[in-house]
Amino acid sequence: MEFVRATSWSDALSIKAEAPAALPIAGGTDVMVEINFDRRRPDALLDLNPVTELAEWERDNGYVVIGAGVPYTRLINELGTDLPGLAVASRTVGSPQIRNRGTLGGNLGSASPAGDTHPVLLALSATVEAASTWGVRRIPIDDFYLGVKKSALADDELIRSVRVPLGTGPCHFTKIGTRNAMVIAVCSFAVALHVEGRRVRTGIGSAAPTPRRSPDAEDFAAAALDWDRGAALDDMVARRFGQLAAGAAVPISDVRGTAAYRRHAIAVLARRALHWAWEEYRRCV
Repeated sequence: MEFVRATSWSDALSIKAEAPAALPIAGGTDVMVEINFDRRRPDALLDLNPVTELAEWERDNGYVVIGAGVPYTRLINELGTDLPGLAVASRTVGSPQIRNRGTLGGNLGSASPAGDTHPVLLALSATVEAASTWGVRRIPIDDFYLGVKKSALADDELIRSVRVPLGTGPCHFTKIGTRNAMVIAVCSFAVALHVEGRRVRTGIGSAAPTPRRSPDAEDFAAAALDWDRGAALDDMVARRFGQLAAGAAVPISDVRGTAAYRRHAIAVLARRALHWAWEEYRRCV
């Protein structure tokens, strides 16, 4: 296995263009597990750690643009106010050591259905910025996930950053696992209230071949919520929202949980997340 270290972003893109099979590595918290367990044996690893541009973030005209190399710890410490839902999801990732090394770009690049940031990025209508020597293209998060650990990235592309809209409204994330910490999600759920357009967006994790939304649950909640007066959330609305969210899941049974349990859990998590988000909204009405 060849190990290639990029010295700059342009260098990284050139290397990827010449060797599309080279597997990018930054924190290595996913890649090294797969290599150590012989689940993946790439011809080459492309080390992105020296590329300092990837470890930066900025606010840009109503968006937060987060470099692919920003680790979870910094998402928690530096973006907890701007993007609280993403910070909450980041807190659930692994141990402090994993959060110090693992990156947002790595979570996206792995495209695992169980990735903790995916539901939040879906709920917030994020955009992935992919780059190659041909230029930069923006991939809406809805179009990014194509299959189990498969994404819309071209062979010669690298993730440069993620653009997340600011000020959309409350966003909440919740997750269930086989223990309280350092756990892969049995399933997870995020909901965001996009107040300006009176829209609701969701994100479901670890309950389908890809992270996905529930358009039926979103349309139902957007129509049922009392946006003008901020009246308390009706329990029947919350339960129906949970049922519709669970209906979007197509889970499997594995060592972490059965398909039936995952569907039930999604319904409960969705109900709770909508309640938390709506109560936050009500305090601002």
